[in-house]
Order: sequence, then structure tokens, then C-alpha cells
Amino acid sequence: MSDSEMSEFASLVERLERGEVPMKSIERELICPICKELFTQPLILPCQHSVCHRCVRELLMPNHDDSLSTDAGSESSNPGSPRARVPSPSMEKLDRLVRSASLRRSFGGRGSISSPGWRRSSVTPRVTTFPCPGCQHDIDLGERGISMLFRNFTLESIVERYRQAARAAVAIMCNACKPPAQEATKSCMDCKASFCNECFKMNHPWGTPKAQHEYVGPTTNFRPKVLMCPEHEMEKVNMYCEVCRRPVCHLCKLGGSHANHKVTSMSSAYKILKEKLSKSIHYLISKEDQVRTQISELEVLICHTEENGQLAERRANEHFERLLETLQERRTEMLRCIEQSRSLRVERLRGQVEEYQGMLENSGLVGYAQEVLKETDQSCFVQTAKLLHVRIQKATESLKMFQPAAMPSFEEFVLDTSKEELLLKELGFSGVPEPPVIDLSRCRVYNEGLIHWRLPEDTLPTDHHIVEFRKLGSEEEQEWSASEPVFGCSTVLSDLTPDSSYAFRVKSCRNRVYSPSSPEVTLHTPPAPVFGFLFNEKCGFSAERLQLSKRRDSVESVAGMSLLLAAERVQTGSYICLDYIIGDTGISHGRHYWAFRVQPDSYLIKVGVASDSKLTEWFHNPRDTSSPRYDHDSGHDSGSEDACFEVSQPFTLVTVGMGRLFIPKASASAAGDHSSRVLPMPQRIGVCLDYDAGRVFFYDADSMRCLYERPVDCSGTMYPAFGLLGGGAVHLEEFITAKRLSYM
Repeated sequence: MSDSEMSEFASLVERLERGEVPMKSIERELICPICKELFTQPLILPCQHSVCHRCVRELLMPNHDDSLSTDAGSESSNPGSPRARVPSPSMEKLDRLVRSASLRRSFGGRGSISSPGWRRSSVTPRVTTFPCPGCQHDIDLGERGISMLFRNFTLESIVERYRQAARAAVAIMCNACKPPAQEATKSCMDCKASFCNECFKMNHPWGTPKAQHEYVGPTTNFRPKVLMCPEHEMEKVNMYCEVCRRPVCHLCKLGGSHANHKVTSMSSAYKILKEKLSKSIHYLISKEDQVRTQISELEVLICHTEENGQLAERRANEHFERLLETLQERRTEMLRCIEQSRSLRVERLRGQVEEYQGMLENSGLVGYAQEVLKETDQSCFVQTAKLLHVRIQKATESLKMFQPAAMPSFEEFVLDTSKEELLLKELGFSGVPEPPVIDLSRCRVYNEGLIHWRLPEDTLPTDHHIVEFRKLGSEEEQEWSASEPVFGCSTVLSDLTPDSSYAFRVKSCRNRVYSPSSPEVTLHTPPAPVFGFLFNEKCGFSAERLQLSKRRDSVESVAGMSLLLAAERVQTGSYICLDYIIGDTGISHGRHYWAFRVQPDSYLIKVGVASDSKLTEWFHNPRDTSSPRYDHDSGHDSGSEDACFEVSQPFTLVTVGMGRLFIPKASASAAGDHSSRVLPMPQRIGVCLDYDAGRVFFYDADSMRCLYERPVDCSGTMYPAFGLLGGGAVHLEEFITAKRLSYM
């Protein structure tokens, strides 16, 4: 920093120390996420969130009537405290917390840690695992329970200062005065009580041990003088574990759970963390104007969002009203058609009824005809009988062939609305969908490309997605190639060219309207086709010291009984052998590539290739872990396996461990330069063996940057080889372990 920046930073720190930043503004940081009140005796969970002591007890033993004892003279004994009584969290809150955690596990909630969930002992109802109310990670306290948690004294002090600022005019009274009590002027950290001047002198007379007690200004926060280790109750914490990020004592480092972890002194950790926190605070304060500007922009966005949302509602309502009007018009018209047809049919049938009714009413026609038959004058008979015969003939035919004048069925008026109903159900906004975002952390490219993407939050459902890709770096710019419609959020693209860069992008489709394409991402394919294999559990595998997964795609180094029995014979300066494991498939020609992940906290792991002749030596030669003459292929800087760089050997191994990758010292590029030989451990490591050319390459599998290459003697069958020493694990990539790729 410059002098001006240093002076500005110092003034900001002084402002914080003087309390010019209002305490009211930090109130929400002092609220317990369970009981929603100010913290009381807060405990730090492993995820670094804090919870009240009493709340944790009620989470672990919800049916236990816990009468939590408080320190003498704490705020619970002070009637002037804004939180004189700490109510227990209601069972409703606890049940809600349990239900929310269960739902998150059921639906794969973000950030959750795999665990058996809320577990109850078969003997006692005590719960050992519960979700953190802050981040929802499962907290497993094990058998020690609450005793394994540190008390957050810093937060407790801040809460106490907040209480004092909140009650401002409410004085802390003397705990030793007879009524009426006087205002306290001192608080004894050893007696855990407050006193006025007279009572303090009486209770701490000169010449007595009490005169040596530590006293401060009036307070209700009496915390222990020294932070003790929760695992070793009689030991003070004096170191800081950088792996677990928590204070530890020297016993934790010597033989406890932090034996293999990197630790620093408490003073160094204090200095580093305080400097980091101060810089972070300085950065936040220096960005105050920027934050205010962004708040103003967000408020404008909120207004625009409300206005645009209301406008969208009005427009959607107008569309539905027009649809309702159209439906009403069609309904009226179609009902009118039915009514007209019904009226016409009824009219015809009624006419027919009248006709037949006439036949009944004209029953005298027969008698009339009989009278006509009595006529003897032929001319008169013919004149009258002609019309009468026609009438009788019609009546006879009508009786012989009865046919209704209209049918009662209205089948031609049946209305089929199934298609319209389907269209209405699929009715959606025809606006342009938002583009998806490709998730680089889950994308992999080998012979085939596995592309994952995610949709923006609160986006509407889409019909399908299209993935477009093209090869980069060619002289002629290639056109984009498109995949078939994809109905999920991932797909596999086949036939990618090795050792090439590809650009990928995705677009969504809804109601035949495509979104803009996602931002392009560039991925580089490996330099050779994928070599598929699993770990070989039959060739020299040590089940005592190596643990293999069921799928044989992961191997972990574990402490075995043989190593413990040999501990008495192991002398200072002696070597402990590496445990080797190889792939179950060998290479005898061509170029091949594979990738894997090394667990970040691994101690020492060798990765590379070895011939069958070298494997015979490793697996079958007798080895004595106590013999100082035994020298295995290893050591971070020994470079014994690379003693002669120019002469090809039947193996090449690179050392990985403790978050670093070590280039062998015989490397021409790294000779004499120690800093260039120690590289950060890549998240994924790739190995490419060119059997015909006799060379092996090591890559950062994410960026496809070559880290190291060298010749190797490929006179026999070559196998992927791994050596493990101490704690550590290797996980093969899914593309490597799958002999034939398949995706759910």
C-alpha cells in the first residue's frame, strides 16, 4: 500500500475500534437462526456458523427438559437486560427445521452433505446429526456431542456490547449490596459478579488471594480467561490447524485427529487472519459509495419489475378475455344451430301426428264409403268413388309403410373439443426464452463430449434444447453443427477430433421460439483416444493397506495391521514402501489417454506408467520396511526414478501430494530450478502414452496444458501405474472407467 492508503486504512480501523459504526446495523448478525433472538453462549459449528448453546441441546435432545445453567451474574439475573429470559425454541420451529432438511435431501438440495440424516441412538433418544440452520450442511457431533464445540467468545463479547448499547441508561447493579443496591463500578472476572466501590474493597481485601483477581468495567459477560481444547479439556489451544481451520492444542497435533495436518502458531494465525479481516473490512468500507449506487439501481429495477409485471398481467388478462369472447360467440352460434334443427324436427313430427290424428277423426270415412257403395246409378258412383278411392288408398299405404317425418338423434351436433382443450393446456407465453448457461465444472470432452448446462432461475419450462458446436483453429472457419433436440440438461456429442479445440453453445426452445445462444465455451479434447480401464485387484494388490471401491474406479490408502506391527522395527531414517496398483488393461501399441483425480489432502502418490517387467520387480521382490537399505522409487525430490533422463527406463512416475505436483529433477526444463519443479496440484491429471514413439506426457486435464514429458522404454506391455504412501486416494474419471459410454 502507498502511504496515503495506509493512513486511510488506519483511520477506518480507528473508526471501527471507536465504535463509530452503529451497533444497530449489526443486529441481524447477532440473532440465533433457531430461536431468532440474541445469541446466548453461542457455540461454533464445524461449518463456522454459530448457534445458541441451549438451541443445540434442544436439537440434540428435543424431549429433554434442559435447565441450562448460566454463569453467575449473567444477563439472566439482570432485570434490566433486553433478553432477561431465553425461551426454548418451540417444537414447531424444530419440526419445521427437520421437515425442511428432509425435503432438501429428497429433492437434492444444494450444498447438502451426504449423511444418514437425523439419527437417533437405538438406546437413547439423543440425536447426533442435525442440519445447520444457516447453510443446511449436516452437522455430526459424534459421541462427544456438544463438548466437541468451541464457545464463540468473540461473538459473545459483541452481543454483550450490543446489549449494553441497547439498554444505554440501564445501569449494572452491584450483586453484593443489601437493598437498595448501588450501581456497579467494577466486574470481577474470577468471581463472575459486579460490585460497587465499597463492596469491591470488602470482597477483595488487600493481602488476600482475591486481591489478585482480574477486574474490568461493569459487564454481564463473564467468559473464561483462556480458551480450552474441547477434545483435551485440560489443555489450552495454542496452535491453528490450517486444514480444519480451527484452533487445536499440542496433543491434537501430536497424536490426535490433526497429527498429519499442517498447523501454525496461534500468534501467526492471529496476525494473518486479523490482517485478512482488516483488509476485507477496509475493502467493504471503501466500496460504500459503490454499494449505495448498486442499491439505488436495484430499487429502480424493483420498480421496473413491478411495473412490467403488472403490464404483463394486464396483457395476459386481455388475451384471456378475447378468448372468452370468442368462445362465447361460438357458443351462441352453435346453440342457435341446434335450436333451429330441434324446432324444425318437432314441427315435422307434429304435422305427422296431426295427419294420423285426422285418420282417427275420419273414422266415418268407412261408413261413408259403404253408403257410396249403395249407389246404383253408375255415373253418379264413378263420379263420387274416384276421389274416395284415392283417400282410402293413401291411408292404406301410410299404415303399411310407417316412417317418422324426422329423427330424434342429434349425433351430427356432437362437439369434439379435445384438440382445443390440449391447445389451451399448452397455452404459454410466446416470449423469447432466456438462454441457458453451460456448466463448465461438469463438462468433459474426450472422444465424446459430455456437455451440461443449467437454466436461469425462475425460468419457464422449455420444450427442448439444441447444442451447437464447431471445431476451432482450422484455416477455414467451420459452420456450427447442431445436435438433435435434447429434452434434459445434458447430452453427449460423438466423434470429436483428438487434440482439438471446440466451441460449444446451447439454446432453448419454447412454443417454437428459440432463445439466444448461451455464451460460448471452449474445451480442448485430449491428444489421443480414451484408454478405458479399472484398477486391477489381482496383480500385487495389497488389501491390507489399499481399499478399493466396489466399482474398482477408486483406490484409497489406509493404515493396515501389518504397518502397525512393523512400527516397532521401523527406525529413524528408514523407508516405508509404496503400495502399487495398476490398471486391468495393458497397452502394446498406439496412443492412449486417461485422466483421474487425486484427493487434495493426499500425502504422497506416484502416478504414471510402468512396463510388465518393472511390475514384476515391484510386486514380487521381497521388501523389508525396516531395512534402511531399501530404497523405493520415490521421495519428493530424490529423483531416483529419473536419475538418467536421456536413458529411457521401463517406467515413469510423477509425484503428487500435499496439494502439489513435483516434476522430477532430471527434467531438462526443470533442472536447477526448484520453483519450476513444484506446481499446484491440478484438479484433474491426464496421462498420454505414445507407445510407438516411446514418450509419456502429463497434462492438466482441465486446460489440457502439458506439465511434463519424457521418453519411456515401451519394450513390453505398459500399464497405468499408481503408488500410494500415507493417507490419500485416486479416483478415475467416468469416461475412463466406462468401457462403453452410457448415460442415464
